[in-house]
Amino acid sequence: MASILITGGAGFIGANLCRVILAEGHRVCAIDNFITGKRENIEPLLSNTRFSFREMDIVEAELAGAFENERFDYIYHLACPTGVPNLIPLAEEMMRTCSIGTFHVLDLAKQHRSRVLCASSAEVYGDPEVFPQREEYTGNVDPMGPRSAYEEGKRFVETCCAMYARKYGMHVIAVRIFNTYGPGMSLDDTRIIPQFIRSIRDGIPLRIYGTGSQTRAHMFIDDLIAGLRLVMEKGKAGDVYNVGSDKPMSVKALAELVISLTDHTAGIEYQPHFINDHCGRCPSVEKVRQLGWERKVNIEDGLSRMLTLHQLLVLAPSFATLEQHS
Repeated sequence: MASILITGGAGFIGANLCRVILAEGHRVCAIDNFITGKRENIEPLLSNTRFSFREMDIVEAELAGAFENERFDYIYHLACPTGVPNLIPLAEEMMRTCSIGTFHVLDLAKQHRSRVLCASSAEVYGDPEVFPQREEYTGNVDPMGPRSAYEEGKRFVETCCAMYARKYGMHVIAVRIFNTYGPGMSLDDTRIIPQFIRSIRDGIPLRIYGTGSQTRAHMFIDDLIAGLRLVMEKGKAGDVYNVGSDKPMSVKALAELVISLTDHTAGIEYQPHFINDHCGRCPSVEKVRQLGWERKVNIEDGLSRMLTLHQLLVLAPSFATLEQHS
């Protein structure tokens, strides 16, 4: 039985990761300060004797001291405020978590001799000019732009990973996570799929910022968790891996697919974007495939699962893939 620490453990990804690891029989300690994580995400886990939770800010807390009587075999560092609407209101929190918080996590790992996986993001590529985005692509990021707190914060996380691996010989790996959705996402979440589902529930038009021609590649949470677990075990220390869907879809096509699976009649409304948006996303996943990872849940099946969860699914999906529509 391994002992595992998960920062950001009350977030959407973190809580799902806790659930999977506990099901494997390991001991899990989760940390969160609830800036964007939610207590209800971890409440079903609290009765498990192998699960413990600490409400803690990794920026403020010296983790090496806080956990001096415990030892962790693995650390998943997922903590960071998320959400496009939070890019300016929580910009300082994003930057401090990615910098000071990451140092605290890696110092704890150095003390415990833990393997570490740090969550990076597709945002490190900025508004990419290269498709698909391979790990060696250094991106197109504006360090003064409105999205820079998160973009540059995650780039700094990766720099920390590489430095600790080189300087201290630690097993530290970064994963660039692309758009992810699935059960456990609150409908209050600001990301696009829960926004669309909330609009379906409320019978109001699906809101699209811009023309809807911008593309994203959405991955079901189960596939992401499988990727994180695989990279932790088999990934090369000091390296970085994309984990995401390589089947891009325009935002407009995504909205039309969601509508096609429901009885929604309010249509779509278009509004100017409130922040500079990126035109597209599409990762190369050859590197993580070489470790044995494959995406298993297509977008129609994944959306159907979410709509069923919220009792909104009406039409069975055709399973004729729409993921490459633009």
